[in-house]
Amino acid sequence: NCFMWRPNGSEYAVQKTLKAHSSHVLKVQISRDNKYLATASSDRTIKLWNLHDMSLKTTLVGHQRWVWDCAFSADSTYLVTASSDTTARLWEIGSGEVVRMYAGHVKGVVTVALN
Repeated sequence: NCFMWRPNGSEYAVQKTLKAHSSHVLKVQISRDNKYLATASSDRTIKLWNLHDMSLKTTLVGHQRWVWDCAFSADSTYLVTASSDTTARLWEIGSGEVVRMYAGHVKGVVTVALN
């Protein structure tokens, strides 16, 4: 599960609970335009959520092992992901398709960044 918290005075209250993945959530990232929330998981998927209503926009499928990290592009049109399957992938948010796969690593890719 993934919990969205809202400040409530000096405490926090759960605003929304997402049944995000069938296994561990390893990374949560908000897009720079504040439209999307990405969750990366050990279930080999990345899910994109609409922040406006917390509905599921799409599930990105393609990695063969755990997805450790993700990062949005500055204009929030792309998402790059890192996986134990020794690849990083660049996804186009609008279509949910992989536009480039970065292979050749000997070990799992555990972190990514975009500028």
